[in-house]
Amino acid sequence: MSLVCAISNEVPEHPCVSPVSNQVFERRLIEKFIAENGVDPMNGQPLSEEQLIDIKVSHPIRPKAPSSTSIPAILKSLQDEWDAVMLHSFTLRQQLQTTRQELSHALYQHDAACRVIARLTKEVTAAREALATLKPQAGLVAPQSVPTSQPAAGGGGGEPMEVSEQVGMSQEIIQKLQDKATVLTTERKKRGKTVPEDLVRAEDLSKYRQVASHAGLHSASVPGILCMDLCPSDTNKVLTGGADKNVVVFDKSEEQIVATLKGHTKKVTSVIYHPSQSVVFSASPDCTIRVWSVTAGNCVQVVRAHEGSVTGLSLHATGDFLLSSSEDQYWAFSDIQTGRVLTKVTDEAAGVALTCAQFHPDGLIFGTGTADSQIKIWDLKERTNVANFPGHSGPVTSIAFSENGYYLATGAQDSSVKLWDLRKLKNFKTIALDNNYEVKSLVFDQSGTYLAVGGSDIRVYICKQWSEVLNFSDHSGLVTGVAFGENAQFLSSAGMDRSLKFYSL
Repeated sequence: MSLVCAISNEVPEHPCVSPVSNQVFERRLIEKFIAENGVDPMNGQPLSEEQLIDIKVSHPIRPKAPSSTSIPAILKSLQDEWDAVMLHSFTLRQQLQTTRQELSHALYQHDAACRVIARLTKEVTAAREALATLKPQAGLVAPQSVPTSQPAAGGGGGEPMEVSEQVGMSQEIIQKLQDKATVLTTERKKRGKTVPEDLVRAEDLSKYRQVASHAGLHSASVPGILCMDLCPSDTNKVLTGGADKNVVVFDKSEEQIVATLKGHTKKVTSVIYHPSQSVVFSASPDCTIRVWSVTAGNCVQVVRAHEGSVTGLSLHATGDFLLSSSEDQYWAFSDIQTGRVLTKVTDEAAGVALTCAQFHPDGLIFGTGTADSQIKIWDLKERTNVANFPGHSGPVTSIAFSENGYYLATGAQDSSVKLWDLRKLKNFKTIALDNNYEVKSLVFDQSGTYLAVGGSDIRVYICKQWSEVLNFSDHSGLVTGVAFGENAQFLSSAGMDRSLKFYSL
């Protein structure tokens, strides 16, 4: 038995009963009637919505309309339901296809975004490296023409001159070397009698601490400063050569890069700053020696004096000639004004590579280190080997003449520094360093009072007593270059950790 609404005579969806007439109604219809009339539709008695009582029944199933009981009507109903199912299936397939396309597009966008992010990350890394390399360049000198007193590029096209032929040492050149040596010897003897008043005393030197560190001079992708030099006339100007193939001129007082010189095809292993001209020199395993103009910021000459890696450079006291050593077993003497190689000599009896070279302060003799532990002293005018100093084991890595002209310091891969007396031609002192200590750089200060050793760390010794005054271990890599400021007012160092450091009070 089904409940039937007294108003519509249909099975109600939400049945309720009126307590006034006890009739069943569809709640929706009776509420509308009460709102309009306020009485029960059956007996006219007053009735309110609150009086209605809901009837809880299971969900009613409406009986089919009489028109749906015939066979044609049933077939039509089935056909309508089939059509509805097919339409719904078609709609679902359309939605599935659209979703697949949207997913494919989203995946493509994700892949493209990943590629863009990777490219931007690479560009950001390159930009940071460039920023670290260039640093503030507000003080960068604009390119100017090279002064006539400096080496000029050969030809009218501005391209560096490449010279390799030997033209020989004329009598005029030899006389020039002799005259300069005479003047320097006289000056040195005068200076040797007194110690410069402004020279930092040993007790003050021992109090030196790191005051500055610069790590942005050379590329971070190929880390390492392999050599350094200070400008003799302005020790605020620092010259460095790096594993990134670049030569950098840095101003210590301004803390700015003055010039970044690019041209070598391999790492730069030796650099020299000219004492009176705005010119620097560099050497590399690419077998070339390059002459650079700092003011113009370019290479003005390429000297090809060797067929092997250039391992050492030294500038003659006249400022006009350059000594170089190479793995091709030759040392070469070149004129920097013309870029020509004046002479090129090897010790055919020895037949070993040269590892370093350094002029004596007077400029008439010089020393070279060899791969077989020998230190050879040469007479420049006669181009002959006049003395040999054996005693090291392993290739000689660095040599340095004292300003007094009497002492020669040498370092090799035997973890020791040896001091030689050039007057007696003998080793008078050996400084034994720690086991596996690598000596990479030796330098006396301008007065010849202190000797700095760079390698596994930085050590400074006072000459004559040869006692250690300083020891710094601030570099995280090998120290490849050390240098004293004027009158030892500061000490500078460079290393494989890509940093340039300064020490003073």
